[in-house]
Amino acid sequence: MITDKVAVVTGGSRGIGFATARALLQRGARVAIAATSDVTLREAADELEKISGSAAVLAVRADVRSAADVEQAFSTVARHFGGIDVVVNNAGIGLFRSVADTTIEEWRQVIDTNVSGVFHGCRAAVPHMRTRGGGWIINISSLASTNAFADGAAYCASKAAVNAFSEAFMQEVRHDGIRVAYVMPGSVRTDFMARSSSASDDWKLAPDDVAQVVADLIAHPTRSLPSRVEIRPARPPKKH
Repeated sequence: MITDKVAVVTGGSRGIGFATARALLQRGARVAIAATSDVTLREAADELEKISGSAAVLAVRADVRSAADVEQAFSTVARHFGGIDVVVNNAGIGLFRSVADTTIEEWRQVIDTNVSGVFHGCRAAVPHMRTRGGGWIINISSLASTNAFADGAAYCASKAAVNAFSEAFMQEVRHDGIRVAYVMPGSVRTDFMARSSSASDDWKLAPDDVAQVVADLIAHPTRSLPSRVEIRPARPPKKH
């Protein structure tokens, strides 16, 4: 059940994160969204408050690359709502260029956000969830983690690391009642790859499709642990 659960969604001000926050609110959860931009956070919170009112929504600024930021944000959420039951580690970036053209700083930015950010979120969540007797942690990965492509080395490597991390972490905390899963979407209609979506992208997944998977996972009975989900467009363009 999701009703009255407290959820934290990183990267929650747009794209998959925003859609996930909206889906959880619609199913009765109280939701905190975290992001780095005060402007997009406020805009997203205003939209989400139309669903369940301001009492069910909290916006917290946090850079997932910073362990201190994440721990402070989670503590703020726990004080505000009384605890944390669900964490969706969704914040991520993609820089798509050849290895030769990728700077050291760009590499670190991708790894620190996509991998260390997940580590920080999971590590910060554990004590809060142990006091609640369990919870759900869902890490958003990508099918790129198992389907590498040219000019995507940093991104593909980061998402492969998320998969391996999630598998190991799941085994560490399952007996605490903390269920860990990772969701691997294929192409999604967002501006993630530095361009806006268009009519030609209609074949791609919508952010709401991924959000539904996350919400459905959380609604599973406590005896079950669906730990890995792949979701892909049903009818992508045919390759010639």
